[in-house]
Amino acid sequence: MEKINKRSENSSEVLAVATGDYELYPKHPLIGGHITQGYSNLAKRLSDKPVYVLDGYIGVDWEEVISGLGEAYEKLGRTVHFTDVSKFMKPVEEINALLEPFLGGDDPIFGKKATITLRDLWDPTALQEVALNQGTDIHIVYGCGAALWHAGIPLIYVDLPKNVLQQRMKAGNVRNLGSPVFLGNKETYKRFYFVDWVLLNAHKKTLLPRIEVFIDQQTVGKPSWTEGAALSASLRQLGRSYFRVRPWFEPGVWGGQWLKNRIPQLNQEVPNYAWSFEMIVPENGLVFGDGMHALEVSFDCLMYQEGELVLGKAYDRFGDDFPIRFDFLDTFDGGNLSLQCHPTTSYIQDEFGEKFTQDETYYIVDAKEDALVYLGFQENIEPGTFRTALEESYRQKVVLPVDRYVRKFPAKKHDLFLIPNGTVHCSGKNNLVLEISATPYIFTFKMYDWLRLDLDGQPRPLNIDRAFANLNFERKGSVVEDTLISKPEVQQLDSRTRKVHLPTHPEHFYAIYRYEFEEEVVIHTAGQCHILMLVEGETIELQTASGDLGKFHYIETFAVSAASDWYSLRNRGNSMAKVIVAFVKEEACQQ
Repeated sequence: MEKINKRSENSSEVLAVATGDYELYPKHPLIGGHITQGYSNLAKRLSDKPVYVLDGYIGVDWEEVISGLGEAYEKLGRTVHFTDVSKFMKPVEEINALLEPFLGGDDPIFGKKATITLRDLWDPTALQEVALNQGTDIHIVYGCGAALWHAGIPLIYVDLPKNVLQQRMKAGNVRNLGSPVFLGNKETYKRFYFVDWVLLNAHKKTLLPRIEVFIDQQTVGKPSWTEGAALSASLRQLGRSYFRVRPWFEPGVWGGQWLKNRIPQLNQEVPNYAWSFEMIVPENGLVFGDGMHALEVSFDCLMYQEGELVLGKAYDRFGDDFPIRFDFLDTFDGGNLSLQCHPTTSYIQDEFGEKFTQDETYYIVDAKEDALVYLGFQENIEPGTFRTALEESYRQKVVLPVDRYVRKFPAKKHDLFLIPNGTVHCSGKNNLVLEISATPYIFTFKMYDWLRLDLDGQPRPLNIDRAFANLNFERKGSVVEDTLISKPEVQQLDSRTRKVHLPTHPEHFYAIYRYEFEEEVVIHTAGQCHILMLVEGETIELQTASGDLGKFHYIETFAVSAASDWYSLRNRGNSMAKVIVAFVKEEACQQ
Protein backbone atom coordinates (compact mmCIF):
# COMPACT_ATOMS: atom_id res chain seq x y z
CA MET A 1 0.00 0.00 0.00
CA GLU A 2 1.05 3.60 -0.42
CA LYS A 3 -0.24 6.93 0.80
CA ILE A 4 -1.36 9.62 -1.57
CA ASN A 5 -0.23 13.15 -0.82
CA LYS A 6 -3.54 14.82 -1.41
CA ARG A 7 -6.72 14.71 0.60
CA SER A 8 -9.97 13.51 -0.90
CA GLU A 9 -12.78 16.01 -1.31
CA ASN A 10 -14.63 16.55 1.99
CA SER A 11 -12.17 14.29 3.79
CA SER A 12 -10.03 15.27 6.74
CA GLU A 13 -7.71 12.27 6.51
CA VAL A 14 -5.21 10.91 4.02
CA LEU A 15 -6.62 7.80 2.34
CA ALA A 16 -4.82 4.55 1.57
CA VAL A 17 -4.82 3.62 -2.10
CA ALA A 18 -4.47 0.07 -3.31
CA THR A 19 -1.64 -0.58 -5.73
CA GLY A 20 -2.56 -4.11 -6.64
CA ASP A 21 -1.71 -5.58 -3.23
CA TYR A 22 -5.28 -6.59 -2.36
CA GLU A 23 -5.50 -10.25 -3.37
CA LEU A 24 -8.70 -11.05 -5.25
CA TYR A 25 -7.87 -14.76 -5.49
CA PRO A 26 -6.11 -15.83 -2.29
CA LYS A 27 -4.84 -19.39 -2.58
CA HIS A 28 -3.98 -22.10 -0.08
CA PRO A 29 -1.56 -24.91 -0.92
CA LEU A 30 -3.07 -28.22 -1.94
CA ILE A 31 -1.59 -30.95 0.26
CA GLY A 32 -0.85 -34.49 -0.89
CA GLY A 33 -1.97 -34.17 -4.47
CA HIS A 34 -2.18 -32.09 -7.63
CA ILE A 35 -4.76 -30.00 -9.46
CA THR A 36 -5.41 -31.08 -13.03
CA GLN A 37 -7.42 -29.33 -15.74
CA GLY A 38 -9.53 -30.47 -18.63
CA TYR A 39 -11.92 -33.22 -19.66
CA SER A 40 -9.21 -35.24 -21.41
CA ASN A 41 -7.30 -35.82 -18.20
CA LEU A 42 -10.54 -36.35 -16.27
CA ALA A 43 -11.65 -39.08 -18.69
CA LYS A 44 -8.31 -40.85 -18.24
CA ARG A 45 -8.80 -40.71 -14.47
CA LEU A 46 -12.33 -42.09 -14.75
CA SER A 47 -11.49 -45.10 -16.88
CA ASP A 48 -10.60 -47.91 -14.50
CA LYS A 49 -14.12 -48.67 -13.21
CA PRO A 50 -17.20 -49.70 -15.20
CA VAL A 51 -19.62 -47.37 -13.32
CA TYR A 52 -19.29 -43.89 -11.81
CA VAL A 53 -21.68 -41.55 -10.06
CA LEU A 54 -21.23 -37.88 -11.03
CA ASP A 55 -23.09 -35.75 -8.47
CA GLY A 56 -22.90 -31.98 -8.06
CA TYR A 57 -24.33 -28.62 -7.13
CA ILE A 58 -27.12 -26.58 -8.67
CA GLY A 59 -25.93 -24.45 -11.59
CA VAL A 60 -23.39 -26.96 -12.89
CA ASP A 61 -23.52 -27.02 -16.71
CA TRP A 62 -24.21 -30.72 -17.07
CA GLU A 63 -24.49 -30.46 -20.86
CA GLU A 64 -20.91 -29.22 -21.02
CA VAL A 65 -19.70 -31.86 -18.56
CA ILE A 66 -21.28 -34.73 -20.46
CA SER A 67 -20.27 -33.39 -23.85
CA GLY A 68 -16.69 -32.78 -22.72
CA LEU A 69 -16.34 -36.21 -21.16
CA GLY A 70 -18.03 -37.91 -24.09
CA GLU A 71 -15.60 -36.41 -26.58
CA ALA A 72 -12.64 -37.27 -24.33
CA TYR A 73 -13.72 -40.89 -23.97
CA GLU A 74 -14.18 -41.14 -27.73
CA LYS A 75 -10.58 -40.00 -28.26
CA LEU A 76 -9.48 -42.69 -25.80
CA GLY A 77 -11.38 -45.29 -27.78
CA ARG A 78 -13.77 -45.97 -24.89
CA THR A 79 -17.53 -46.21 -25.16
CA VAL A 80 -19.64 -44.50 -22.51
CA HIS A 81 -23.32 -44.27 -21.60
CA PHE A 82 -24.73 -41.38 -19.55
CA THR A 83 -27.90 -41.56 -17.44
CA ASP A 84 -29.47 -38.29 -16.29
CA VAL A 85 -30.74 -38.84 -12.75
CA SER A 86 -33.19 -35.91 -13.05
CA LYS A 87 -35.37 -38.12 -15.27
CA PHE A 88 -36.30 -40.11 -12.18
CA MET A 89 -37.56 -37.18 -10.12
CA LYS A 90 -41.19 -36.92 -9.13
CA PRO A 91 -43.55 -35.11 -11.53
CA VAL A 92 -43.28 -31.31 -11.55
CA GLU A 93 -46.74 -30.85 -10.03
CA GLU A 94 -45.88 -33.15 -7.15
CA ILE A 95 -42.56 -31.41 -6.50
CA ASN A 96 -44.23 -27.98 -6.59
CA ALA A 97 -46.77 -29.11 -4.02
CA LEU A 98 -43.98 -30.48 -1.85
CA LEU A 99 -42.04 -27.20 -1.99
CA GLU A 100 -44.98 -24.80 -1.72
CA PRO A 101 -44.85 -24.47 2.11
CA PHE A 102 -41.26 -23.16 1.88
CA LEU A 103 -41.59 -20.61 -0.93
CA GLY A 104 -43.45 -17.81 0.83
CA GLY A 105 -46.31 -17.52 -1.64
CA ASP A 106 -46.31 -14.12 -3.35
CA ASP A 107 -43.55 -12.72 -1.14
CA PRO A 108 -40.84 -11.70 -3.64
CA ILE A 109 -37.95 -12.24 -1.21
CA PHE A 110 -38.73 -14.50 1.74
CA GLY A 111 -39.68 -18.11 2.24
CA LYS A 112 -38.91 -20.64 4.98
CA LYS A 113 -35.96 -23.00 5.02
CA ALA A 114 -36.98 -26.41 3.75
CA THR A 115 -37.33 -29.24 6.24
CA ILE A 116 -37.51 -31.98 3.61
CA THR A 117 -34.49 -33.83 2.16
CA LEU A 118 -33.15 -34.06 -1.38
CA ARG A 119 -34.35 -37.66 -1.60
CA ASP A 120 -37.95 -36.47 -1.19
CA LEU A 121 -37.82 -35.01 -4.72
CA TRP A 122 -37.21 -38.40 -6.32
CA ASP A 123 -39.52 -41.27 -7.14
CA PRO A 124 -37.95 -44.02 -4.99
CA THR A 125 -39.21 -46.85 -7.18
CA ALA A 126 -37.96 -45.29 -10.41
CA LEU A 127 -34.59 -44.50 -8.81
CA GLN A 128 -34.10 -48.10 -7.76
CA GLU A 129 -34.83 -49.29 -11.27
CA VAL A 130 -32.07 -47.28 -12.99
CA ALA A 131 -30.53 -49.92 -15.24
CA LEU A 132 -26.92 -50.09 -16.35
CA ASN A 133 -26.15 -50.24 -20.05
CA GLN A 134 -24.33 -53.50 -20.67
CA GLY A 135 -23.04 -52.56 -24.12
CA THR A 136 -20.54 -49.86 -23.13
CA ASP A 137 -17.16 -49.70 -21.41
CA ILE A 138 -18.27 -47.09 -18.87
CA HIS A 139 -21.65 -46.07 -17.46
CA ILE A 140 -22.02 -42.69 -15.69
CA VAL A 141 -25.12 -41.71 -13.69
CA TYR A 142 -24.99 -37.92 -13.38
CA GLY A 143 -26.79 -34.84 -12.09
CA CYS A 144 -27.72 -33.17 -8.80
CA GLY A 145 -28.60 -36.00 -6.46
CA ALA A 146 -27.02 -38.77 -8.54
CA ALA A 147 -25.46 -40.33 -5.43
CA LEU A 148 -28.97 -41.08 -4.17
CA TRP A 149 -29.08 -43.89 -6.72
CA HIS A 150 -26.38 -46.08 -5.20
CA ALA A 151 -24.06 -45.59 -2.23
CA GLY A 152 -21.43 -48.13 -3.29
CA ILE A 153 -20.40 -46.65 -6.64
CA PRO A 154 -17.24 -44.47 -7.01
CA LEU A 155 -18.37 -40.90 -6.38
CA ILE A 156 -17.24 -37.84 -8.34
CA TYR A 157 -18.51 -34.41 -7.24
CA VAL A 158 -18.83 -31.25 -9.36
CA ASP A 159 -19.00 -27.96 -7.47
CA LEU A 160 -19.67 -24.36 -8.50
CA PRO A 161 -18.93 -21.06 -6.66
CA LYS A 162 -22.00 -19.09 -5.64
CA ASN A 163 -21.00 -15.95 -7.57
CA VAL A 164 -20.66 -18.00 -10.79
CA LEU A 165 -23.98 -19.67 -10.05
CA GLN A 166 -25.63 -16.26 -9.73
CA GLN A 167 -24.00 -15.05 -12.95
CA ARG A 168 -25.45 -18.06 -14.73
CA MET A 169 -28.80 -17.37 -13.08
CA LYS A 170 -28.82 -13.76 -14.31
CA ALA A 171 -28.11 -15.04 -17.81
CA GLY A 172 -31.14 -17.34 -17.53
CA ASN A 173 -29.02 -20.48 -17.72
CA VAL A 174 -29.98 -22.13 -14.43
CA ARG A 175 -33.14 -23.91 -13.42
CA ASN A 176 -34.10 -24.74 -9.87
CA LEU A 177 -34.26 -28.31 -8.63
CA GLY A 178 -37.29 -30.00 -10.18
CA SER A 179 -38.25 -27.01 -12.32
CA PRO A 180 -38.45 -27.47 -16.11
CA VAL A 181 -38.21 -23.71 -16.77
CA PHE A 182 -36.26 -20.68 -15.57
CA LEU A 183 -38.39 -18.86 -12.98
CA GLY A 184 -36.81 -15.40 -13.22
CA ASN A 185 -34.01 -13.96 -11.08
CA LYS A 186 -35.88 -13.09 -7.88
CA GLU A 187 -37.95 -16.28 -7.71
CA THR A 188 -34.97 -18.45 -8.64
CA TYR A 189 -32.78 -16.90 -5.94
CA LYS A 190 -35.53 -17.23 -3.32
CA ARG A 191 -35.90 -20.90 -4.19
CA PHE A 192 -32.10 -21.31 -4.11
CA TYR A 193 -31.85 -19.88 -0.61
CA PHE A 194 -34.81 -21.59 1.02
CA VAL A 195 -34.87 -24.92 -0.83
CA ASP A 196 -32.11 -25.84 -3.27
CA TRP A 197 -29.14 -24.77 -1.14
CA VAL A 198 -30.62 -26.27 2.02
CA LEU A 199 -31.15 -29.67 0.39
CA LEU A 200 -27.92 -29.74 -1.59
CA ASN A 201 -25.76 -28.52 1.31
CA ALA A 202 -27.05 -31.30 3.55
CA HIS A 203 -26.49 -33.76 0.70
CA LYS A 204 -22.94 -32.47 0.11
CA LYS A 205 -22.10 -32.92 3.80
CA THR A 206 -23.03 -36.61 3.67
CA LEU A 207 -21.03 -37.12 0.46
CA LEU A 208 -17.84 -35.26 1.40
CA PRO A 209 -16.04 -38.16 3.17
CA ARG A 210 -16.45 -40.51 0.17
CA ILE A 211 -15.73 -38.17 -2.77
CA GLU A 212 -12.98 -39.72 -4.92
CA VAL A 213 -12.56 -36.79 -7.32
CA PHE A 214 -13.64 -33.19 -6.68
CA ILE A 215 -14.28 -30.95 -9.72
CA ASP A 216 -14.57 -27.14 -9.93
CA GLN A 217 -16.63 -26.38 -13.06
CA GLN A 218 -16.54 -22.56 -13.08
CA THR A 219 -14.15 -22.16 -16.05
CA VAL A 220 -15.95 -22.90 -19.32
CA GLY A 221 -14.46 -25.93 -21.03
CA LYS A 222 -11.63 -26.31 -18.50
CA PRO A 223 -12.76 -27.89 -15.24
CA SER A 224 -10.19 -28.13 -12.47
CA TRP A 225 -10.11 -31.27 -10.36
CA THR A 226 -8.19 -33.11 -7.68
CA GLU A 227 -8.37 -36.29 -5.67
CA GLY A 228 -10.75 -36.35 -2.72
CA ALA A 229 -7.93 -37.43 -0.39
CA ALA A 230 -5.90 -34.33 -1.28
CA LEU A 231 -8.89 -32.07 -0.68
CA SER A 232 -9.53 -33.71 2.69
CA ALA A 233 -5.90 -33.24 3.77
CA SER A 234 -5.93 -29.62 2.66
CA LEU A 235 -9.12 -28.83 4.57
CA ARG A 236 -7.66 -30.48 7.65
CA GLN A 237 -4.65 -28.18 7.47
CA LEU A 238 -6.87 -25.08 7.32
CA GLY A 239 -8.87 -26.36 10.28
CA ARG A 240 -5.68 -26.40 12.34
CA SER A 241 -4.30 -23.09 11.15
CA TYR A 242 -5.76 -20.12 9.24
CA PHE A 243 -7.66 -19.38 6.05
CA ARG A 244 -8.87 -16.59 3.80
CA VAL A 245 -11.87 -17.05 1.52
CA ARG A 246 -12.13 -15.63 -1.98
CA PRO A 247 -13.99 -12.29 -1.77
CA TRP A 248 -16.43 -11.19 -4.42
CA PHE A 249 -18.01 -7.88 -5.28
CA GLU A 250 -21.45 -6.75 -6.47
CA PRO A 251 -22.91 -3.43 -7.66
CA GLY A 252 -26.07 -1.91 -6.19
CA VAL A 253 -28.33 1.12 -6.60
CA TRP A 254 -26.69 2.88 -3.65
CA GLY A 255 -23.19 1.58 -4.39
CA GLY A 256 -20.07 3.73 -4.17
CA GLN A 257 -16.63 4.22 -5.64
CA TRP A 258 -14.22 3.52 -2.75
CA LEU A 259 -13.65 -0.16 -3.53
CA LYS A 260 -13.58 0.44 -7.27
CA ASN A 261 -11.02 3.24 -7.00
CA ARG A 262 -8.76 1.57 -4.48
CA ILE A 263 -8.73 -1.97 -5.84
CA PRO A 264 -7.70 -1.43 -9.48
CA GLN A 265 -7.77 -5.17 -10.22
CA LEU A 266 -11.58 -5.04 -10.06
CA ASN A 267 -13.57 -4.70 -13.27
CA GLN A 268 -13.65 -0.94 -13.80
CA GLU A 269 -16.53 -1.11 -16.30
CA VAL A 270 -19.23 -1.61 -13.66
CA PRO A 271 -20.93 1.57 -12.36
CA ASN A 272 -20.07 0.92 -8.69
CA TYR A 273 -19.47 -1.71 -6.06
CA ALA A 274 -22.03 -1.73 -3.27
CA TRP A 275 -20.89 -4.92 -1.53
CA SER A 276 -17.80 -6.97 -1.02
CA PHE A 277 -18.53 -10.39 0.44
CA GLU A 278 -15.36 -10.79 2.49
CA MET A 279 -16.33 -13.79 4.58
CA ILE A 280 -19.85 -15.20 4.39
CA VAL A 281 -20.08 -18.98 4.65
CA PRO A 282 -23.12 -19.43 2.36
CA GLU A 283 -21.54 -17.33 -0.42
CA ASN A 284 -17.74 -17.56 -0.41
CA GLY A 285 -15.33 -20.25 -1.51
CA LEU A 286 -11.83 -21.41 -0.59
CA VAL A 287 -9.24 -21.59 -3.36
CA PHE A 288 -6.44 -24.14 -3.44
CA GLY A 289 -3.44 -23.64 -5.67
CA ASP A 290 -0.95 -26.00 -7.32
CA GLY A 291 1.50 -24.14 -9.53
CA MET A 292 -0.50 -22.41 -12.26
CA HIS A 293 -3.70 -24.32 -11.51
CA ALA A 294 -6.38 -23.46 -8.96
CA LEU A 295 -9.48 -25.16 -7.63
CA GLU A 296 -12.27 -23.60 -5.58
CA VAL A 297 -14.48 -25.38 -3.07
CA SER A 298 -17.36 -23.96 -1.06
CA PHE A 299 -16.47 -22.56 2.37
CA ASP A 300 -18.97 -24.91 3.99
CA CYS A 301 -16.82 -27.92 2.98
CA LEU A 302 -14.34 -26.75 5.61
CA MET A 303 -17.10 -26.54 8.20
CA TYR A 304 -18.54 -29.96 7.31
CA GLN A 305 -15.18 -31.67 7.72
CA GLU A 306 -13.35 -29.57 10.32
CA GLY A 307 -16.02 -27.45 12.01
CA GLU A 308 -14.95 -28.37 15.54
CA LEU A 309 -11.31 -27.46 14.87
CA VAL A 310 -12.39 -24.17 13.29
CA LEU A 311 -14.93 -23.03 15.92
CA GLY A 312 -13.61 -24.66 19.09
CA LYS A 313 -15.81 -23.74 22.04
CA ALA A 314 -18.50 -22.26 19.80
CA TYR A 315 -18.99 -25.50 17.84
CA ASP A 316 -21.48 -26.96 20.33
CA ARG A 317 -23.79 -24.02 19.71
CA PHE A 318 -23.26 -23.31 16.00
CA GLY A 319 -22.15 -26.61 14.50
CA ASP A 320 -21.62 -26.25 10.74
CA ASP A 321 -22.95 -22.68 10.77
CA PHE A 322 -19.93 -20.39 10.80
CA PRO A 323 -21.43 -17.68 13.03
CA ILE A 324 -19.78 -14.38 12.02
CA ARG A 325 -19.58 -12.62 8.68
CA PHE A 326 -17.53 -9.70 7.37
CA ASP A 327 -18.68 -7.68 4.37
CA PHE A 328 -18.22 -4.18 3.01
CA LEU A 329 -20.95 -1.63 2.28
CA ASP A 330 -19.52 1.08 0.02
CA THR A 331 -21.52 4.32 -0.26
CA PHE A 332 -18.61 6.65 -1.16
CA ASP A 333 -20.07 9.07 -3.75
CA GLY A 334 -23.07 6.74 -3.78
CA GLY A 335 -26.33 6.90 -1.86
CA ASN A 336 -27.96 6.07 1.45
CA LEU A 337 -28.92 2.49 2.15
CA SER A 338 -32.62 1.79 2.63
CA LEU A 339 -34.10 2.56 6.04
CA GLN A 340 -34.36 -0.91 7.52
CA CYS A 341 -34.38 -3.29 10.46
CA HIS A 342 -33.73 -7.00 11.04
CA PRO A 343 -35.90 -9.68 12.66
CA THR A 344 -35.91 -10.74 16.28
CA THR A 345 -34.61 -14.21 17.10
CA SER A 346 -38.08 -15.68 17.59
CA TYR A 347 -39.34 -14.09 14.37
CA ILE A 348 -36.49 -15.36 12.18
CA GLN A 349 -36.85 -18.83 13.65
CA ASP A 350 -40.64 -19.02 13.34
CA GLU A 351 -41.04 -17.27 9.98
CA PHE A 352 -37.92 -18.30 8.07
CA GLY A 353 -36.48 -21.36 9.83
CA GLU A 354 -33.12 -19.75 10.64
CA LYS A 355 -31.29 -20.76 13.81
CA PHE A 356 -30.10 -17.30 14.87
CA THR A 357 -30.81 -13.78 13.76
CA GLN A 358 -29.10 -10.97 11.86
CA ASP A 359 -27.54 -8.88 14.63
CA GLU A 360 -25.16 -6.37 13.02
CA THR A 361 -22.58 -3.71 13.68
CA TYR A 362 -21.19 -0.99 11.39
CA TYR A 363 -17.44 -0.49 11.71
CA ILE A 364 -16.41 2.65 9.80
CA VAL A 365 -13.24 1.90 7.83
CA ASP A 366 -13.32 5.24 6.02
CA ALA A 367 -15.66 8.21 5.75
CA LYS A 368 -15.88 11.69 4.29
CA GLU A 369 -16.56 14.65 6.58
CA ASP A 370 -20.28 14.68 5.73
CA ALA A 371 -20.81 10.94 6.31
CA LEU A 372 -23.72 9.90 8.53
CA VAL A 373 -25.26 6.79 10.05
CA TYR A 374 -29.01 6.70 10.75
CA LEU A 375 -29.62 4.81 13.99
CA GLY A 376 -32.51 4.58 16.44
CA PHE A 377 -35.61 6.74 16.81
CA GLN A 378 -36.17 10.30 17.85
CA GLU A 379 -37.33 10.69 21.46
CA ASN A 380 -40.84 11.73 20.42
CA ILE A 381 -41.43 8.84 18.01
CA GLU A 382 -45.04 7.74 17.61
CA PRO A 383 -45.17 4.33 15.89
CA GLY A 384 -48.57 4.90 14.29
CA THR A 385 -47.60 8.26 12.84
CA PHE A 386 -44.32 6.83 11.54
CA ARG A 387 -46.09 3.93 9.84
CA THR A 388 -48.65 6.18 8.23
CA ALA A 389 -45.87 8.41 6.87
CA LEU A 390 -44.05 5.39 5.43
CA GLU A 391 -47.16 4.04 3.72
CA GLU A 392 -48.13 7.43 2.30
CA SER A 393 -44.61 7.93 0.99
CA TYR A 394 -44.79 4.58 -0.79
CA ARG A 395 -48.27 5.12 -2.24
CA GLN A 396 -47.86 8.77 -3.19
CA LYS A 397 -44.17 8.53 -4.22
CA VAL A 398 -43.30 11.48 -1.96
CA VAL A 399 -40.10 12.07 0.01
CA LEU A 400 -40.18 10.95 3.63
CA PRO A 401 -38.74 13.45 6.15
CA VAL A 402 -36.56 10.76 7.71
CA ASP A 403 -34.92 13.12 10.22
CA ARG A 404 -38.32 13.73 11.83
CA TYR A 405 -38.45 10.09 12.95
CA VAL A 406 -34.93 8.65 12.96
CA ARG A 407 -31.75 9.90 14.59
CA LYS A 408 -28.54 10.40 12.65
CA PHE A 409 -24.92 10.60 13.77
CA PRO A 410 -21.66 11.72 12.18
CA ALA A 411 -19.57 8.74 11.07
CA LYS A 412 -15.80 8.81 11.54
CA LYS A 413 -13.04 6.30 10.88
CA HIS A 414 -12.98 3.49 13.47
CA ASP A 415 -16.41 4.30 14.95
CA LEU A 416 -18.52 1.25 15.80
CA PHE A 417 -22.33 1.50 15.61
CA LEU A 418 -24.33 -1.30 17.25
CA ILE A 419 -27.39 -2.66 15.44
CA PRO A 420 -29.06 -5.45 17.43
CA ASN A 421 -32.18 -6.96 15.89
CA GLY A 422 -35.21 -4.68 15.73
CA THR A 423 -33.14 -1.48 15.47
CA VAL A 424 -34.04 1.05 12.77
CA HIS A 425 -30.88 2.00 10.87
CA CYS A 426 -29.04 2.61 7.62
CA SER A 427 -25.68 3.85 6.45
CA GLY A 428 -25.67 7.26 4.80
CA LYS A 429 -23.60 8.05 1.74
CA ASN A 430 -19.82 8.54 1.84
CA ASN A 431 -19.06 5.66 4.19
CA LEU A 432 -17.00 2.53 3.75
CA VAL A 433 -18.67 0.26 6.29
CA LEU A 434 -17.22 -3.01 7.45
CA GLU A 435 -20.35 -4.86 8.47
CA ILE A 436 -19.43 -7.25 11.28
CA SER A 437 -22.47 -9.36 11.83
CA ALA A 438 -24.07 -12.66 12.64
CA THR A 439 -24.03 -14.75 9.46
CA PRO A 440 -27.67 -14.51 8.23
CA TYR A 441 -27.60 -11.85 5.55
CA ILE A 442 -30.80 -11.54 3.48
CA PHE A 443 -33.28 -10.72 6.24
CA THR A 444 -33.47 -6.96 5.78
CA PHE A 445 -36.90 -5.37 6.17
CA LYS A 446 -36.89 -2.18 4.13
CA MET A 447 -39.27 0.59 5.18
CA TYR A 448 -38.12 3.45 2.95
CA ASP A 449 -35.74 3.45 0.01
CA TRP A 450 -35.49 7.10 -0.99
CA LEU A 451 -37.93 6.50 -3.91
CA ARG A 452 -35.28 4.56 -5.91
CA LEU A 453 -35.68 1.87 -8.54
CA ASP A 454 -33.55 -1.28 -8.50
CA LEU A 455 -30.79 -1.89 -11.06
CA ASP A 456 -33.35 -3.71 -13.22
CA GLY A 457 -35.51 -0.57 -13.33
CA GLN A 458 -38.22 -2.06 -11.10
CA PRO A 459 -39.42 -0.64 -7.75
CA ARG A 460 -37.47 -2.11 -4.84
CA PRO A 461 -39.81 -4.16 -2.63
CA LEU A 462 -40.52 -2.80 0.85
CA ASN A 463 -41.36 -4.85 3.93
CA ILE A 464 -43.22 -2.38 6.15
CA ASP A 465 -45.46 -5.03 7.74
CA ARG A 466 -42.56 -7.27 8.66
CA ALA A 467 -40.54 -4.30 9.94
CA PHE A 468 -43.32 -3.22 12.30
CA ALA A 469 -43.56 -6.76 13.65
CA ASN A 470 -39.93 -6.40 14.78
CA LEU A 471 -39.08 -2.74 15.44
CA ASN A 472 -37.96 -1.84 18.95
CA PHE A 473 -39.37 1.64 19.65
CA GLU A 474 -37.59 1.82 23.00
CA ARG A 475 -34.32 2.44 21.18
CA LYS A 476 -34.84 6.18 20.95
CA GLY A 477 -33.49 9.48 22.23
CA SER A 478 -30.56 9.26 24.63
CA VAL A 479 -30.88 5.44 24.75
CA VAL A 480 -29.21 5.40 21.32
CA GLU A 481 -26.03 7.15 22.50
CA ASP A 482 -25.99 5.11 25.70
CA THR A 483 -26.45 1.64 24.19
CA LEU A 484 -25.96 1.67 20.40
CA ILE A 485 -22.67 3.52 19.96
CA SER A 486 -19.67 1.57 21.20
CA LYS A 487 -17.45 3.27 23.79
CA PRO A 488 -13.84 2.11 23.27
CA GLU A 489 -11.93 0.79 26.28
CA VAL A 490 -8.16 1.10 25.78
CA GLN A 491 -5.54 -1.16 27.35
CA GLN A 492 -1.89 -0.19 26.80
CA LEU A 493 0.01 -3.47 26.40
CA ASP A 494 3.40 -1.79 26.00
CA SER A 495 4.79 1.47 24.68
CA ARG A 496 4.07 0.44 21.08
CA THR A 497 0.98 -1.74 21.40
CA ARG A 498 -2.62 -1.08 22.43
CA LYS A 499 -5.58 -3.41 22.80
CA VAL A 500 -8.90 -1.61 22.29
CA HIS A 501 -12.13 -3.28 23.37
CA LEU A 502 -15.11 -2.11 21.33
CA PRO A 503 -18.01 -3.34 23.48
CA THR A 504 -20.99 -4.73 21.58
CA HIS A 505 -24.64 -4.85 22.67
CA PRO A 506 -25.79 -7.59 25.06
CA GLU A 507 -27.86 -9.03 22.19
CA HIS A 508 -24.71 -9.51 20.10
CA PHE A 509 -23.18 -12.95 20.66
CA TYR A 510 -19.80 -11.78 19.34
CA ALA A 511 -17.09 -9.52 20.73
CA ILE A 512 -14.95 -7.01 18.80
CA TYR A 513 -11.43 -5.80 19.62
CA ARG A 514 -8.86 -3.71 17.79
CA TYR A 515 -5.13 -4.25 18.18
CA GLU A 516 -2.89 -1.29 17.34
CA PHE A 517 0.82 -2.04 17.08
CA GLU A 518 4.00 -0.71 15.56
CA GLU A 519 5.94 -3.96 15.61
CA GLU A 520 4.30 -7.21 16.75
CA VAL A 521 1.48 -8.54 18.88
CA VAL A 522 0.79 -12.09 20.10
CA ILE A 523 -2.87 -13.05 20.53
CA HIS A 524 -4.28 -16.17 22.20
CA THR A 525 -7.43 -17.68 20.69
CA ALA A 526 -8.65 -19.16 24.00
CA GLY A 527 -10.43 -21.87 22.04
CA GLN A 528 -12.25 -19.49 19.70
CA CYS A 529 -12.05 -18.81 15.97
CA HIS A 530 -10.82 -15.26 15.35
CA ILE A 531 -11.91 -13.30 12.25
CA LEU A 532 -9.55 -10.44 11.43
CA MET A 533 -9.04 -7.51 9.07
CA LEU A 534 -6.27 -4.96 8.71
CA VAL A 535 -8.28 -1.72 8.87
CA GLU A 536 -5.32 0.65 8.97
CA GLY A 537 -1.77 0.13 7.86
CA GLU A 538 -0.17 -1.55 4.89
CA THR A 539 0.85 -5.18 5.41
CA ILE A 540 0.99 -7.65 8.29
CA GLU A 541 2.52 -11.10 8.59
CA LEU A 542 0.74 -13.88 10.44
CA GLN A 543 2.34 -16.84 12.19
CA THR A 544 0.15 -19.46 13.83
CA ALA A 545 1.07 -21.80 16.67
CA SER A 546 1.69 -24.57 14.11
CA GLY A 547 4.29 -22.41 12.36
CA ASP A 548 2.16 -21.60 9.30
CA LEU A 549 2.82 -18.19 7.80
CA GLY A 550 0.49 -15.78 6.03
CA LYS A 551 0.70 -12.26 4.65
CA PHE A 552 -2.23 -9.86 4.50
CA HIS A 553 -2.73 -6.39 3.12
CA TYR A 554 -4.99 -3.45 3.95
CA ILE A 555 -8.70 -4.41 4.12
CA GLU A 556 -8.08 -8.13 3.59
CA THR A 557 -10.07 -10.49 5.82
CA PHE A 558 -8.76 -13.77 7.22
CA ALA A 559 -9.52 -16.17 10.07
CA VAL A 560 -7.42 -18.10 12.55
CA SER A 561 -8.97 -21.42 13.59
CA ALA A 562 -9.67 -22.10 17.24
CA ALA A 563 -7.31 -25.10 17.06
CA SER A 564 -4.40 -22.67 16.81
CA ASP A 565 -3.80 -21.79 20.46
CA TRP A 566 -2.08 -18.52 19.59
CA TYR A 567 -0.87 -16.47 16.67
CA SER A 568 1.38 -13.48 16.12
CA LEU A 569 0.88 -10.47 13.85
CA ARG A 570 3.95 -8.58 12.69
CA ASN A 571 3.67 -5.13 11.16
CA ARG A 572 5.49 -4.95 7.81
CA GLY A 573 4.34 -1.43 6.91
CA ASN A 574 5.69 2.04 7.55
CA SER A 575 2.88 3.15 9.86
CA MET A 576 0.99 1.72 12.82
CA ALA A 577 -1.10 -1.36 12.02
CA LYS A 578 -4.66 -1.55 13.29
CA VAL A 579 -6.36 -4.94 13.14
CA ILE A 580 -9.97 -5.73 13.97
CA VAL A 581 -10.61 -9.09 15.68
CA ALA A 582 -14.07 -10.60 16.17
CA PHE A 583 -15.04 -13.85 17.93
CA VAL A 584 -17.93 -15.46 19.79
CA LYS A 585 -18.31 -14.25 23.36
CA GLU A 586 -17.39 -16.85 25.96
CA GLU A 587 -20.82 -16.72 27.58
CA ALA A 588 -22.55 -17.12 24.19
CA CYS A 589 -20.91 -20.43 23.26
CA GLN A 590 -23.44 -22.66 25.03
CA GLN A 591 -26.71 -20.74 24.53
